[in-house]
Amino acid sequence: MRFLGYSGFDRSVSFKRARFPNLATREYRIVQGLDSAVALVDEGGVRFAAAEERFSGAKSTGAFPTGAIRACLHYARLDPDAIDVVAHAFAYDCVKSLYDHDEFSRAQYAEVYDPALQHEYLRAHVADIDWASRFVAVPHHLAHAASAFYQSGFTESLILVSDGMGETQSATVLVGSDSGLSTVASVPAFHSIGVLYSVFTLYLGFAFNMDEYKVMGLAPYGDERRYFSRIMDLVRLGADGTYSIPFFAEDRTLEEQQTHRGMLRALTEMFGPPREPEGQMEQRFVDLAAALQAVLQTCQLHVLGHFAESTGARNLCMAGGVALNCTVNGVVRRSRLFDDVFVQPASGDDGAALGAALYVRHEREPSAPRARTAPPLWGPGYDAGAIESAVRATDGSYEVCRFESFEELATEVARRIDGGEILGWFQGRMEFGPRALGNRSILADPRAPDMRDRVNSLVKKRESFRPFAPAVAAETAAEYFEIDGGDERTYEHMLFTMPVRPAWRDRLPAITHVDGSARLQTVSRAGNERFWMLLQAFGRITGIPMLLNTSFNVRGQPIVCTPQEAIETFLLAGLDALAIDDLLLLPSRRKVVS
Repeated sequence: MRFLGYSGFDRSVSFKRARFPNLATREYRIVQGLDSAVALVDEGGVRFAAAEERFSGAKSTGAFPTGAIRACLHYARLDPDAIDVVAHAFAYDCVKSLYDHDEFSRAQYAEVYDPALQHEYLRAHVADIDWASRFVAVPHHLAHAASAFYQSGFTESLILVSDGMGETQSATVLVGSDSGLSTVASVPAFHSIGVLYSVFTLYLGFAFNMDEYKVMGLAPYGDERRYFSRIMDLVRLGADGTYSIPFFAEDRTLEEQQTHRGMLRALTEMFGPPREPEGQMEQRFVDLAAALQAVLQTCQLHVLGHFAESTGARNLCMAGGVALNCTVNGVVRRSRLFDDVFVQPASGDDGAALGAALYVRHEREPSAPRARTAPPLWGPGYDAGAIESAVRATDGSYEVCRFESFEELATEVARRIDGGEILGWFQGRMEFGPRALGNRSILADPRAPDMRDRVNSLVKKRESFRPFAPAVAAETAAEYFEIDGGDERTYEHMLFTMPVRPAWRDRLPAITHVDGSARLQTVSRAGNERFWMLLQAFGRITGIPMLLNTSFNVRGQPIVCTPQEAIETFLLAGLDALAIDDLLLLPSRRKVVS
């Protein structure tokens, strides 16, 4: 059978704009159902997965994933009628009665959340067939849980799903086993630690439901002790392993609930005026970020410590937007509460699309395999002909260098990076999830003291405090980072912040954060052969098989998807070269040569 999962709420933002037409742009991101995506699963496993933003160009869009579905069907060479089950990663029909108490809620359900709307979208954007008989609405946190457990390779595991909210929950603790997924405990949406983190993200001048990772990157520069107690006072840790956050009661009116202005007003009274977007980064904001990060870690460890003991689970799976907080993930890994930890590579709502498909598959085919997933290289790929066409068609002035073999290309790219160049790297199928894992990457030398500032200011056009991740050959990773030998596969999805070994911190300044940590990605030959070969080539030249790896995009742009986008971004960002398939493009006043 073929299972197509998808996520997102197409009308979520437009509904809010119609009811509240005069909000700030950032306030329209306070909605359910962004990061729409699609995934196709069959008897062979995951066939395709991609977020809609990569096709529409609208970063983090929640629009119905028309472009992603078309790309999926094209890749799999399927007609829409060949899809047996379509699974949506939300199930609001189960809680419809909660939306009957006022006009706004009734309208929101009817215009945004009603599952029947999805049948209309599928008929309008995919094919005019009877989708109702093939449609399944999967509760949001079950989709997240399935996305992690059924890719972990574990036979049994504790599962923590933590995000802004599902239908009515903000965190759910489950146990996964051969019998399926069983819920152990949950935290209501009203007490969401994920939303609390996002409200502080707004207060700090960033975008809700988008820039939380900036707060995570800012936190190591601050003193968590300055404000930890005051923020921790907003949370109540329960003896049952959960928590509550009475602070949400500061949002008293409907408009405040839709904007969190009540909470922001209270934060202003507590800590002073908020930072304006792009405003000066005062030390109090930095210290608040540090304290907020420490509070999040405290809450997550409270939950995990309690349920590790009560269930006896030795393995842990995590998913949901909070599971993208790599610093917390690193703390959990180092806590030794669990023997093994698996974090779903696309833990946000894009990954819920995959989880919806996996959930229904395992409900209908309980014996379906659930081996540990390799790096999620599940998006579109382009053959040599398509790349040649893009090279010739793109409006730009550059020189094309051709090589007899990929090994020669890798050696030349490694030589240029050793010489201080910053390169684009476009290979194979696009990664699924928010991390560039070596197929849609910008690469640089991790040893260069000025490289982080160069990439931040000249190429990415982003804040100077933001760190960059190292990609390292898996077999040597324990030499540079404080991880256990044999545990390298845990880190192949760039989802854990781990300490750089002290002897290497000064020698790897471009990827070592201010606190001595790095968001680690291990690369094996089996997981991504071409990227591994490049790391080996760089290692032969420098003695260190490691590169600075960041996503192939500029500020405000989704990671590139197509060869055309790669070439355009290469020129726009002012990169020194672009390795695309077996070609190397170099800026030049000359036209394309063959």
